[in-house]
Amino acid sequence: MSKILVVEDDEAMAVALQDGFAYEGHEVTRAADGEEGLRLAREEASEIVILDVMLPKMTGLEVCKVLRGEGSQLPIIMLTARGQEIDKVLGLKLGADDYITKPFSFMELMARVEAVLRRSQPQKSCPDDASVQRIGDITIDLSRHEACKNGDPLDLTPREFRLLDFFIKHQGEVVTREDLLDAVWGYDTIPFTRTVDTHIAKLRKKIEDDPSNPEHLITVHRLGYTLVG
Repeated sequence: MSKILVVEDDEAMAVALQDGFAYEGHEVTRAADGEEGLRLAREEASEIVILDVMLPKMTGLEVCKVLRGEGSQLPIIMLTARGQEIDKVLGLKLGADDYITKPFSFMELMARVEAVLRRSQPQKSCPDDASVQRIGDITIDLSRHEACKNGDPLDLTPREFRLLDFFIKHQGEVVTREDLLDAVWGYDTIPFTRTVDTHIAKLRKKIEDDPSNPEHLITVHRLGYTLVG
């Protein structure tokens, strides 16, 4: 899970971004103008800022300039209007890490956020202490939210890590899609069981040598899934 600061004065856009990031397992703080955004960027322990260019009180470019002038290395992705190429150039020159042009798809923004976060974080080595758990060639450190396969760090999304966490805690048990929806997504009802299957498929691609013939994350016909060593 990452802490994301969204600085956007368009209420509908801000709510959509907050809901999207929250769905992906991130914690979101919002600001509706540049001055508030600057204050939160200074005071909150955010890991990345989504910063609109056109904001009341202070523009996004001004906020970016002040932060970089203070020595802040907080990653910044600028949101710019279509056709405002000068904003993109200025934003990057002032120290923004990336930009995206409106209108955009949330999937593209999420991919850019993950890429910027990867670049901004020091390269991690696989955890190696007595507290980690191992499933075959997979090593998991739940306290540090790190996982490795054959000694190489796995690039898991927050949702994928929570899935793996749940399976580790119920290793050898058959867990249903409903169990996973309730524990990982927080659903009390069962609206989208295919959501589970989609995320399981993505997780298998990262932890299995042959995702089409899994050795660890096994489907139990008509019941659900189980994690085996």
